[in-house]
Amino acid sequence: MSPRVLLVDDETNIRKMVAALLESEGFETAEAANGTAGLAEVERDAPDAVLLDLMMPGGPDGLATLEQLKRVAPDLPVVMMSGKANLADAVRATKLGAFQFLEKPLTPEGLLTTLRAALELSRTLAENRRLHEALGHADPLVGVSTAMEELRRLIARVAPTEVRVLITGESGTGKELVASAIHRQSGRATKPFVCVNSAAIPKDLVESEMFGHERGAFTGATERRVGRFELADRGTLFLDEVGDLGPEAQAKLLRVLESGVIERLGGEKPVTVDVRVIAATNKDLAKASMQGQFREDLLFRLNVLPIHISPLRERPDDIPPLVQHFAARYTTRLGRPVRFDVGAVQLLASYRWPGNVRELANIMERLAILVGGDVVTADDVARVVPGDGAPRSAAPSESWSDVALAEALDDFERTLIARALSAARGNVAEAARKLATDRANLYRRMRRLGLEPPRNVAG
Repeated sequence: MSPRVLLVDDETNIRKMVAALLESEGFETAEAANGTAGLAEVERDAPDAVLLDLMMPGGPDGLATLEQLKRVAPDLPVVMMSGKANLADAVRATKLGAFQFLEKPLTPEGLLTTLRAALELSRTLAENRRLHEALGHADPLVGVSTAMEELRRLIARVAPTEVRVLITGESGTGKELVASAIHRQSGRATKPFVCVNSAAIPKDLVESEMFGHERGAFTGATERRVGRFELADRGTLFLDEVGDLGPEAQAKLLRVLESGVIERLGGEKPVTVDVRVIAATNKDLAKASMQGQFREDLLFRLNVLPIHISPLRERPDDIPPLVQHFAARYTTRLGRPVRFDVGAVQLLASYRWPGNVRELANIMERLAILVGGDVVTADDVARVVPGDGAPRSAAPSESWSDVALAEALDDFERTLIARALSAARGNVAEAARKLATDRANLYRRMRRLGLEPPRNVAG
């Protein structure tokens, strides 16, 4: 489907001339003679981009129209045009969210290049949002532990500021979720939230990915590419696994943080960007700095305000509400009820989860798909995750690994109690009868093993 561009200009000849050019290049066009008509057209049939004149008599001018457009459609790329603009107009248009400011008379090449770049940015941001939604990055921070309550309070204090944040924690603890929460609670919430997995970018492509490149900048650069810093302009850039950046990339990142200016590969002029940077790592960057593996000056720039996320094994109280949360997610995804009974929740809560929340979510999704009925029991859980919290690999007869007898017995007892609770549908007295013991003894054993008395069922 061809991109649709709205032309808003009070001069009929300009509209006709630009429309003819765009249509010859495969675009669809719509026209409006003033800002009021342009706004009505956007609300009636949203275009993919807008070309907006600055000076339009008899109604709201271009800047007033731009301000209203950004309220109606914050992500709509708008390119301003004018033959009488001054620097103050250009600065204000940029602050209001204009993609670029073109001077009249327009040149076909300049207009087409700018418009295609604006559309590329719009498509990239839309895909970025779609991926974030699919991956659950807009999820709430689930948990009732003291650590989670403190984390939420810290985010609420930090988010409204412009301070740079360094998030630390083990893999799978939800560092990107915390970064997303900071962005959503900040003054940049309506602007882009762009993620970069530093560990996943090949070293020879870091500069192109971060700062973009012009066509022909290097072999294979057949099209102009907008870098992640430009995509995040006026928004937030999340640098995940920042400790994996090489020395050259660290030096270039430091320069951008100091100057707020980037240079595209093959570009002829620097580009100023307004980006809040949030970084994350599962490494000890202070130690890496002392060993010469990470620049100390860059660490100081990134680590203005540190936030640490505790591993899931240190906050077992968060597992039952997480189970409830993920059960609801998989119910929606699979289109059928997904429930984890009391015994299943107890058993999930007793594991150490070396892969943290990510591992819990993956195991729950596997169980939701593989279990035939609507209810996942402790027996189902025990078949997938053994007592040490690591994926089941081989039967005891096939391999041996050293394990403390007391720990192994505790794991077995947890599994047995959880299975009894599943069979008794959460009734502790009935579970005690099945285990040939009394209820008081079962409660004592549950407390010793860190098993909470059943309260509700997830799903």
